[in-house]
Amino acid sequence: MTGHTLAELGLHRAPRDHPLTYPGAWPRTSALLDGDRLLPLDRLVPGDGRVPVLAVGSNASPAQLQHKMAESAVAGPIPMVRAQVAGLDVGVSAHVSRVGYVSASPVASPSGVRELFVLWLDGRQLRAVDASEGVPLPDGNFQRAWLPAPAVRVTLDDGTALPGVHTYVNRHGVLHDGTGTPRRHPGERALLTELLSRSPELRELFGGTPEEFCARARADAALCRTGTRLFAEWRWAVASGLERYAGGQQTGSPGSGSSSVPPSM
Repeated sequence: MTGHTLAELGLHRAPRDHPLTYPGAWPRTSALLDGDRLLPLDRLVPGDGRVPVLAVGSNASPAQLQHKMAESAVAGPIPMVRAQVAGLDVGVSAHVSRVGYVSASPVASPSGVRELFVLWLDGRQLRAVDASEGVPLPDGNFQRAWLPAPAVRVTLDDGTALPGVHTYVNRHGVLHDGTGTPRRHPGERALLTELLSRSPELRELFGGTPEEFCARARADAALCRTGTRLFAEWRWAVASGLERYAGGQQTGSPGSGSSSVPPSM
């Protein structure tokens, strides 16, 4: 690291403020996010009751995390641990976000292997991220799910294998590649360019460029709902394969409420 602040490290632009940067810039290595600083991390598995949450999109962006914590008036450091994840890939959410982008969402992939980040969150931090994903709302876009090993295998940089992780599964499903197979998220500009090229109706609603898409989506929540509905009506959406893990997950503090597995390590 040449500096410790997010600005010094080039990690200060949150996708919520700059939608076309989605999923945002991620750290190169495991680190501790502490306010606007990214610091070296001594322990990859904290021993203070935090829960592991797998980030597949902008939750791995320190600036986005900082934004979400500030929005919920939550303080405190967040360990961000790089991990190799097998059995899962990064797909495209079948909804248009009110902050102007089409986000990533995890999909089941028996042969998939990705380098992602595990966030270790305390109770207040977990509630803040849950709220940002719409988990407490009956019509929210995401549900929190516990993905158990060996269905999804998460191995940290030091070789530690986790028994499972929480992640966020899209309630609307994910976009497919034209054959019914969930497609990968290619980055926001490439994704929006492709989606707009496929549909005159999308261009009429959201404009002809990614910049126009983001601007119109950010200005009109009803338009975002229309885009989400059209994805379903056009049968562009399929199941992620992870829905069976998303039922009955708690939205409270670690250790409280019911869950299909113990929520803390």
